[in-house]
Amino acid sequence: MGASPDDPYGPGSPAAAGERAALVAEIAATGALDDPAWRAAFEEVERHVFVPYYFVGRPGGYDRLWSGDPDPVRRERWLRGAYADEPLAIRVRDGELISSSSQPSLMARMLAELEVRDGHRVLEIGAGSGYNAALLAHRLGDDLVTTVDLDPEITESARTHLATAGYRPAVVTGDGARGCPERAPFDRIIATCTLPRVPVSWPAQCRPGARILAPLATGLIALSVGEGDGALGADRAEGRFLHTAAYFVPLRGAPPRIPRAFGQRLPRGSGHELFRFLLALTEGSLDPRDALSLWEREGRPARERYGVTVVGERQWAWLDDPAGPYVWPLA
Repeated sequence: MGASPDDPYGPGSPAAAGERAALVAEIAATGALDDPAWRAAFEEVERHVFVPYYFVGRPGGYDRLWSGDPDPVRRERWLRGAYADEPLAIRVRDGELISSSSQPSLMARMLAELEVRDGHRVLEIGAGSGYNAALLAHRLGDDLVTTVDLDPEITESARTHLATAGYRPAVVTGDGARGCPERAPFDRIIATCTLPRVPVSWPAQCRPGARILAPLATGLIALSVGEGDGALGADRAEGRFLHTAAYFVPLRGAPPRIPRAFGQRLPRGSGHELFRFLLALTEGSLDPRDALSLWEREGRPARERYGVTVVGERQWAWLDDPAGPYVWPLA
């Protein structure tokens, strides 16, 4: 499909193809596209179709870049930005960012870590521009992909972008914290918004052995859902954080969950990003000075040593072992 003469930046744009090839090569160099199926998805799904406009920060607010700008220099800037390995602000309301298109290399790492297989049914929480849903639909087929967002403007826009690009997964307007019971059960759930805790409805809507990947406390938690016997019961999900840092718009557009300790005078030496991850994870459960003492005593542990366990309504974070001695209830 070639671009229309009236819309040189539409689907099939030759100019966009070159930018997309450069982006794919950049992501591939990090090792995030080792799976040929995901590489093919990033090569063929046109990100610029999903971000016909976006916002870039400037002093005092945001500047809007869009595909139809009469200034050719600004149009070229828009296209380059659409294929930059950076997150893009796609919806701003009253000065607050409420929806974004994630950094492509982070999306690639998350999709690889989701460990999908042919035939898997996937639920995405946070529709954004629709780009991530298109990548999933390219890999699995439209019928196996569902994306949910609370904001009807976001879902309508994502649905339009997906149709323009030739994809038609299920796009549902609803509270992502409730999952999507009418489309369950799912083999995989992936969230593209930060959680304060794991919604109990998600494991309940999964098949045994399913995998849930979600941003939590500036990290990415990968949970395995119980098989119904053995170490994980049917009402249980458990897993560890990946090494990757992750910062996303909060679930349901709520204000960012910043630990109260961030507004306090923290102990000397506490500015390390991994220590702030521990503070975010243990908010309300651990005093900042006690947290710093623990962090130093345990050798400044990386994210992979932390995990989360969900058992029905109860859930807790832990260091090294879900049975303790270091466990903290999630707020």
